[in-house]
Amino acid sequence: MADSIDASVPPRPSVHRPRTVEEVVDVVRRASREAVPLTVVAGGHGPWSHAPADGLRLELGELSGIEVDGTIVHIGGGAVWGDVATALAMHGLALSSGDTASVGVGGLTLGGGVGWMVRSWGLAVDQLVGAQVVTASGDVVEASSEANPELFWALRGGGGNFGVVTRFDFAAHPLPGIAFAENVIDGDAAEVLRTTRDLLRDAPRELTVTYMDVPPMDPSAPAGARLSAVWAAPEPDRLRAVLAPITALDGVQTEITTPAYRDVLMEMPQPDGDDAPAPPGFIGGNGLYADLDDELIERLVAFRRAYPASVVFLRSLGGAFHDVAQEDTAFPARTANWFVMAGAFDIPGMLDDATRSAIEADGEAIRAGRLAEYGNFADTERPEAVAGMFSPAALTRLRATKAVWDPQNLFRRNHNILV
Repeated sequence: MADSIDASVPPRPSVHRPRTVEEVVDVVRRASREAVPLTVVAGGHGPWSHAPADGLRLELGELSGIEVDGTIVHIGGGAVWGDVATALAMHGLALSSGDTASVGVGGLTLGGGVGWMVRSWGLAVDQLVGAQVVTASGDVVEASSEANPELFWALRGGGGNFGVVTRFDFAAHPLPGIAFAENVIDGDAAEVLRTTRDLLRDAPRELTVTYMDVPPMDPSAPAGARLSAVWAAPEPDRLRAVLAPITALDGVQTEITTPAYRDVLMEMPQPDGDDAPAPPGFIGGNGLYADLDDELIERLVAFRRAYPASVVFLRSLGGAFHDVAQEDTAFPARTANWFVMAGAFDIPGMLDDATRSAIEADGEAIRAGRLAEYGNFADTERPEAVAGMFSPAALTRLRATKAVWDPQNLFRRNHNILV
């Protein structure tokens, strides 16, 4: 009798961990030839680290070299930002790179990259000066403002739709050190947010702040509300003076230090092995906002108060983020001054259907005033949402670029741009 097949066990993807660009080419050509799904994983931090049940999974972790040439740094497509920060610190340099050490250079950069130095140096893509790309046809091409400039433009915020980036070239910045403030909030969160909003309207661009209010179950951050601030120089007294309107508020406890830049990047537990469980579901969303008006602030504070498993996260924009013209990159909403995320963990047994519906309704009210959605914080594939991640002009241009470089939509395991 023939061996039986257990239909309850889903097929597993074919996992490939190339050590060379040539091996990346082989996998891409195989996926194209066999017309199977291709999942590209850079750092393994985001939602696409959970591969589809079939097809090919391309993990770039072995391509993680970091080479510094003056202030230009060449970074392999599988590197993670914690390693980049460590390597650049030895040269007195840094890049604005997000806030988590384990995040992959590839995913964060291709989606834009809002980081701790966004007001000082802009997005990660604003520091990108070139890239090596394996295209859907299996060719290896260079992309920059001079070589394949339209592809280069699309890589700067258009996501992983256009090829596998095996090398990123960035212009790094001198950074002798930073000052860091941690403000634990035990008082009126709305008052803190209003004061922070008013302060950031005219604050020096050396200052970038993050507000986070999370439940005890969030493993990535201490529970409760806190406002963290990075000053892009080792000047704690300057940071203390700038933050004075916030630290003078009742219920705000402040500590200012001068850590290494690498040390302010969060350490987030990573899945262990291919059989690691997926993280819990998340009900919510995010947006890029022109400002934090009083109504939005009240909605955010009320949302966090109403749902014990909820998370509210904000990051200041402006400064260098505004210096880049809207048409210069695919990233949306260059007039935004704030990034805002609000949602709740969908813990099994903790939320009922009525609560889920209430969370979604309140979340929709929060998102109503956004200028655009930031794709790097959107954790599921939602084809209907892609138009909200780009300006209409950018989306038209991205579709035209997609038609040139990936007309068969091989690279579709992302926030997919359709021709």
